[in-house]
Amino acid sequence: MYSERERRNDAVYAEHKAAVAAGEKRVLRNTSTGELHSYPADEIGFTPGSGQAQVSTWWGMGILAVVAAILTVFSVVLLLAPLARGQAPMWGGLFLTALAGGFTFYAVTLSCQEYRATQLRKLRGSPKPSSTGRVDIPSDH
Repeated sequence: MYSERERRNDAVYAEHKAAVAAGEKRVLRNTSTGELHSYPADEIGFTPGSGQAQVSTWWGMGILAVVAAILTVFSVVLLLAPLARGQAPMWGGLFLTALAGGFTFYAVTLSCQEYRATQLRKLRGSPKPSSTGRVDIPSDH
């Protein structure tokens, strides 16, 4: 009737519900192997979007942060370049500077959160969560 995986998932789901009812901050997710796992909230960094290209690691998000930082520096140079010729700053570049700077901050924040979560999972022996963020709640619940 039930497979072994379904029985384990039912047990994990019951434990998760009990922990949440007791006031613990828990996140129910599939692992990278497809099994259900109840993670403490601090073991979940960020959940990738549902698009085709996804970043699911702290170092991948770090690479995006570096690219965004380079774009930020380029936009500041673009903004201030006219000053060398005695002209007013190129204020149109300010939008790019703000956008790139904001994304740099966001990407660094996500990268740090994921790094901390990865280290906590390693320390506690928790499995790696699925990169989809999907949760398969047992069907009879």
